[in-house]
Amino acid sequence: MTVATMKPGPIILDVIGQTLNAEDRRRILHPLTGGAILFGRNFANRQQLTKLTSDIKKLRPDVLISIDHEGGRVQRAKTGGFTHLPAMRKLGELWGAKHKSTHAAESAALAMAAATACGYVLATELRACGVDFSFTPALDLDFGRSGVIGDRSFSRDPQIVFALAKSLNEGLRLGGMANCGKHFPGHGWAEADSHAAIPVDERSLAEILNDDAKPYEWLDLSLAAVMPAHVIYPKVDQNPAGFSKIWLHSILRQELGFEGVIFSDDLSMEGASVAGSVVKGAEMALDAGCDAALICNRPDLADQLLSKLTVSKQKQAESAVRLNRLMPSSPALSWNALQKEAEYQHAKGLLKQFKLIA
Repeated sequence: MTVATMKPGPIILDVIGQTLNAEDRRRILHPLTGGAILFGRNFANRQQLTKLTSDIKKLRPDVLISIDHEGGRVQRAKTGGFTHLPAMRKLGELWGAKHKSTHAAESAALAMAAATACGYVLATELRACGVDFSFTPALDLDFGRSGVIGDRSFSRDPQIVFALAKSLNEGLRLGGMANCGKHFPGHGWAEADSHAAIPVDERSLAEILNDDAKPYEWLDLSLAAVMPAHVIYPKVDQNPAGFSKIWLHSILRQELGFEGVIFSDDLSMEGASVAGSVVKGAEMALDAGCDAALICNRPDLADQLLSKLTVSKQKQAESAVRLNRLMPSSPALSWNALQKEAEYQHAKGLLKQFKLIA
């Protein structure tokens, strides 16, 4: 199979530094690789980031270049002109803000406009540097219990989360980028951080579906991708949601009718350790309904996946079709051209008006 005929595989992996080394290139060229996810360590400045993404695409034009870039404390590119986007809680606070000249409905409308502006700035700045996709927005509800979620959440109210996420997703779409709702069905109630522990949520299925999962139901066709939580909901399944056929197939696919991409969360996280080996975790995630499995910050484990994971041709073909839908369909503006674009300047002006950015 030549590079020109390769299709994205079901493994999303990272690269080691700010330039590609021989090991990065070998992994990216592997037929099981479907994407590269970037982190803060991969970013020095815009020029370097643009060169890195260009080098990845020269190797594999079909791989999805992604990043965790939500705003607030989860923003990988922070210097060199990138806008310091607000934590999503700021948009929720704007929704409920009391202004002398506005009533509640107007405050909600202003917050939705600001969310669209956030999505547009986020998408266009990343795309100007060759990044295809960001794992955003977080749809988790803010119960005041989860430190790892915290101000990444728009609100405790699922209706506000839905409305602001839909607005942010529209901004992403206008900027040529797809969206990813996370962490299904909700990470806001479980107190433990799935990066370092195995969170458990003891609530009933009815409680979760009638509260946390509502944004996923209401967003419906506007939701392009979903990332499940590394959380165990024992009244539903003994497996974390990302390894659960009940959550991913029976509920997300069948009951909620979701047709987009399902990404596993990072298989190197402690919340994924219940699966045992990383290969077993990827097998469980893909078998449960994930289209792609993420492995981050552990190149040794990425090598294990690439050398030992077996994926059927049918599963790989299905994953490739879905992953391809997340690829931008239009060319991006260069950074210099973006700075002169009226829509971009308007979006930034709106965010400044509401004191969401400096």
